Amino acid sequence: MAVAEILEFLMILSFGISWPMKVVRSYRSRTAKGTSVTFTILIAIGYVCGIASKFMTHTFNPAFWMYWPNIIFVTTDIILYFRNKKLDAEADKK
Repeated sequence: MAVAEILEFLMILSFGISWPMKVVRSYRSRTAKGTSVTFTILIAIGYVCGIASKFMTHTFNPAFWMYWPNIIFVTTDIILYFRNKKLDAEADKK
């Protein structure tokens, strides 16, 4: 494995460690306040582009496999954003 592939893997791994913590925080907080869904969507787009580049170059190295849990957690966080936004709206009605 080349140094560039190792560095890419470590980058994706470091991001991947953060996302489960973010999802748990989003779930427990039950609020969308202070969350930027635009930022999260842009990150998701970046992961999709990374996955697409791996398919285009047929580079199915360890970094390729780390993109998948990351995109799943980011997508989960986006879904939780909309759930929390709905909960915020219900709380504001009361």
